[in-house]
Amino acid sequence: MQGVPVLRVAAIHDLSGFGRASLTVAIPILATMGIQVCPLPTAVLSSQTGGGMTGFTFLDLTDQMGPMMDHWASLGLKFDAVYSGFLGSPDQSELASRCIRELRAPGGIAVVDPVLGDNGQLDPTQTPEMVEAMRRLVREADIITPNFTEAAFLLDEPYRSDISEEGLRDQLKALASLGPSAVVITSAPSEKPDCLATVAYDGRRFWKVEVPHMNAFYPGTGDAFASVLTGSLLLGDSLPVAVDRAVQFVVLGMRATYGYDIPHRDGVLLERALPALRLPFMGGSYTEF
Repeated sequence: MQGVPVLRVAAIHDLSGFGRASLTVAIPILATMGIQVCPLPTAVLSSQTGGGMTGFTFLDLTDQMGPMMDHWASLGLKFDAVYSGFLGSPDQSELASRCIRELRAPGGIAVVDPVLGDNGQLDPTQTPEMVEAMRRLVREADIITPNFTEAAFLLDEPYRSDISEEGLRDQLKALASLGPSAVVITSAPSEKPDCLATVAYDGRRFWKVEVPHMNAFYPGTGDAFASVLTGSLLLGDSLPVAVDRAVQFVVLGMRATYGYDIPHRDGVLLERALPALRLPFMGGSYTEF
């Protein structure tokens, strides 16, 4: 039998020694879905940086990313998806763009999770220059997955927690005009009380998945969402089904964790939720809006 028997993803993320985020989330999720992950690490940290974590170490790997891609090219490697997350500098954004252009297989997809901030604020590691670099990178993407805060930064719009569904549709269309063929916004306001929405646009139709708000923050849930979404799309799911799968997986992980008295900085109990990725899709809660 000729060819590679499994799909391959080039994952451009940081590696945190402690905490369930970035590569320590993307690798097990995609592997559980039967997909090979080839990391292109942007940095090595002693821990993830969210949830009030301090004192972590940080080793920048920008100077290794180009040579790694050169070696992959010399091996003739091509990837069914190039999937980027946390990037530490505009230079890394340009390297991610190069990976998409040079190493994505014909017919492959480019997924960009534009990690910039949350709750209306930029992360401490992000800058206005990084926002501009991310705007350039999303032009190379097929699918982008900003949260509601990141969508506002990419569009250079004010953060509005009272945005309407019409406003969300306008944001989705505006983000699509930057280049990607599909846009997903997570952690968006919902018109239902005490709910959050994940909304999506595929260039023709608008989709929405709503879930009850949980009074908890776990670092790495955005990485889990984007990883499940990437895997689902690679396995042939439609955009609304992939969004639904990703939302429900994150909710499952949070519910599996919430009842335990463990620090939120540890992230969700991913190991408890991973088996759910092997179950068939039994219908979902997505709707058009």
